[in-house]
Amino acid sequence: MTFDNYKKVKQVLWIILFANFAVALLKILIGLSINSSSMTADGFHAISDGSSNIVGLIGIAFASKPIDKEHPYGHNKFEILTGLFIGGMLSFISINIIINSFVKFSNPLVPSITTESLIALIITIFINIFVSSYEYKIGKKLNSYILISDSLHTRSDIAVSIGVLATLIGIKLGLPAIIDPIASLVVAAFVIHAAYEILSSTICVLVDTATVDEDKIKSLIFDFNLVKDVHNIRSRGCDNAIYIDMHVMVEPNVSVEESHALAHNIELKIQNYISNSAQVIIHIEPFYDMSDDTSM
Repeated sequence: MTFDNYKKVKQVLWIILFANFAVALLKILIGLSINSSSMTADGFHAISDGSSNIVGLIGIAFASKPIDKEHPYGHNKFEILTGLFIGGMLSFISINIIINSFVKFSNPLVPSITTESLIALIITIFINIFVSSYEYKIGKKLNSYILISDSLHTRSDIAVSIGVLATLIGIKLGLPAIIDPIASLVVAAFVIHAAYEILSSTICVLVDTATVDEDKIKSLIFDFNLVKDVHNIRSRGCDNAIYIDMHVMVEPNVSVEESHALAHNIELKIQNYISNSAQVIIHIEPFYDMSDDTSM
């Protein structure tokens, strides 16, 4: 990712940060005023969104540093480490919500639900829909791992808030107050799911899981007439920093100049069809047709 893109990511994170804290504060105040544990839990869940934005800003500050002698591959993985931290933070929040929910089971309180509180909750849902859509769109455009991950996290908030809204309406219509802590457990389940998605994707990058299908790479490479075979294809990284290396076999009489041009053209094609940020290393090898030897 370029420095300008990192700058744009920072601007988006600042905008989303203020939006998330505004939504969180509104939910917590409403939840406390009407004695709703599910809405209060949803509010603290929303705080995690703002906290993740702060962590994201810190991570981007490190990730945007230029390549140096100690970091010849750049500082991109600081963005991945940021996602790992956010996933851990969500796991902690989900445990806290579960504990508070079981406390409420022994002493359930009937929320004093007002029309105003329901309207306020609906407003926060629409704010989250805007935030998630905006963040995901910019994340895709800038190829930003942290923005895309955070937008998916916010999508889980939308589902949670809709569940809380349905719970409060149900209580207002006469359902027992026990459904409120039950809804809190549902909130916790969504938080755990968001944490799992973030942790699994970040861990895959950190342990160098293959990022590009090998057959897709082969289909691009075999379009070049000079290529006789390809093997040892490896890929790692994330969408904004993909690293691919391979061994490409050509006829033994192909010149160094032709081999260099071939490697350069393969790299350009991979960047055009897979990712413009892909860094490709190609080892050229001579190809010998063993079938010709056996037939002699």
